[in-house]
Amino acid sequence: MRKFFKPAPVHRLALRVRELAQLFNSMDPTPFLNKDLDPEANTFIETWAAGYAPGSRFHITIHLEQWPAEGDPGEMLTAAVHNHFTYKAERTRLALKHLLQQGRMSLAIGLAFVTLCLLAADAIGKYGANTGFSIARESLTIIGWVAMWRPMEIFLYDWWPLLRQIRLYQKLGIAHIQVIQGK
Repeated sequence: MRKFFKPAPVHRLALRVRELAQLFNSMDPTPFLNKDLDPEANTFIETWAAGYAPGSRFHITIHLEQWPAEGDPGEMLTAAVHNHFTYKAERTRLALKHLLQQGRMSLAIGLAFVTLCLLAADAIGKYGANTGFSIARESLTIIGWVAMWRPMEIFLYDWWPLLRQIRLYQKLGIAHIQVIQGK
C-alpha cells in the first residue's frame, strides 16, 4: 500500500507599511537584526498565524512604500523577523521549563500534604463515629485533595498552550519572508 503525504498548507500574509521603522519597536534601542517587532505588528502576525493548523507553513510578504536608501532590505527583514520569533520560542520554552519545575515541586509538596492529611483523617476516624470527628476527618480528606489541585492543573492543562506557542513561534521563525517595494 502506498501512502501519499499531503504537503503542509502554505498560508500567506501581506503586510503593508510606509517605512521600515513601522515594523520595529521604537522603544528598543538595539539594531534591526536583534530588535523586537512592534507590539501591534507582532500581535497581528501571531493572531493571523494562530488561526491555522499546527502543521502549516507561512509566507509573509511585506509591502514597503518607502524603500531604504541602503538598498534591498529583504535579507535584513527576513533575519530580523526570524530572530524575533526564534527568540520568543526560546523564551516560551524557558517559561515551559519553569512551569514544569514548579509543577514537580508542587506535586511533591501536594503528595506530602495529602499523605499527612489522609493519615490524620484515618487517625481521627479511629476515635469513633462522633459527628465532630466525622467532620474533621472529611475536612482533612478534602483539604488534602484540594492541595493537589495546582500540580494537576499544571500537568493536565497549563503546559499545552505554552507548547502550542513554541510550535507557532518556531514556524514563524522559519517563515518565508518577501519584501516588495510599493503598495
